[in-house]
Amino acid sequence: MAKLYSKRKLAPKKMLPKKETIRLILQYSCALNIIKVGNMNFENIAN
Repeated sequence: MAKLYSKRKLAPKKMLPKKETIRLILQYSCALNIIKVGNMNFENIAN
């Protein structure tokens, strides 16, 4: 049984994100505004 498991490759296939995923993350990060007041943080998403 141990020999069967050792024949598998240890490194998984390289995964690439879709263009839509990258665009969504970039749009979200551009719309996010964090305001620090004292020791509190306020997050605002301006859509």
